[in-house]
Amino acid sequence: VQLQAFGGGLVQAGGSLRVSCVAAGRTSSRYVMGWFRQAAGKEREFVAAIRWGGASTWYADSVKGRFTISRDTASNTVYLQMNNLKPEDTAVYYCAADNTLITSSIPDYYQYDYSGQGTLVTVSS
Repeated sequence: VQLQAFGGGLVQAGGSLRVSCVAAGRTSSRYVMGWFRQAAGKEREFVAAIRWGGASTWYADSVKGRFTISRDTASNTVYLQMNNLKPEDTAVYYCAADNTLITSSIPDYYQYDYSGQGTLVTVSS
């Protein structure tokens, strides 16, 4: 599975942005698609995840109520809608995928078999 994230950009604090991740290759209902981010000088951290075949979603506490993850199976695309953005949301956003994860491993980027290049989101104050 090859992943390509896009849609990043510059936005003012309080604004909204949607980033997308297109998956090329075979996917199945067992896949979990995750979004992670890495700010300059910091570790990569979990943002949100969704199970490809169902409605299960997971969010980091820092984005709950502001970010929404969704997927479009017809276009093999996963979206991350980001509202009420804050300067601390500034980071490179990456998508990742795996079809063998257990729930407890979903926030761990290094448990995912597939990942792609990130897209930069910059939130100005």
